[in-house]
Amino acid sequence: MKRILTAVFSFAALAAAGSIPAAAPALAQEEMSEADLLKRGKRVFVLCRSCHTLESEGRHKVGPNLHGMFGSNAGSKDDFRYSDVVKGSGIVWSAETLEEWLVKPKDFLPGNKMAFAGVRKESDRKALITYLKKETLQDR
Repeated sequence: MKRILTAVFSFAALAAAGSIPAAAPALAQEEMSEADLLKRGKRVFVLCRSCHTLESEGRHKVGPNLHGMFGSNAGSKDDFRYSDVVKGSGIVWSAETLEEWLVKPKDFLPGNKMAFAGVRKESDRKALITYLKKETLQDR
């Protein structure tokens, strides 16, 4: 038993010191199939669905409906009241801008009204963006 505990503590110490490579989870994420990304993205969207809808002609909630968002200007849905900061931001929604936004919206665009802390894990953001791309296409 003592040897097992010693091995566990040694492993933990090496991991804490950064001596054990952390590349394995990143590689696993890179190899995730699109179907798996979509499933994971749908699960992550649970964090968003209390404020946003995705379907064409979907209603706005606390946040705007996101249908057709990719390639559109931030703050451009006529029937939603955006903050002046969002309307004047000049942001065009792409996977890259959404990735930055999702890290922490308040830091990305100070003064916006979105009360959401962000999506901490990069792999969850990637999955969510993959899901949103599919679910918010204009021709759906």
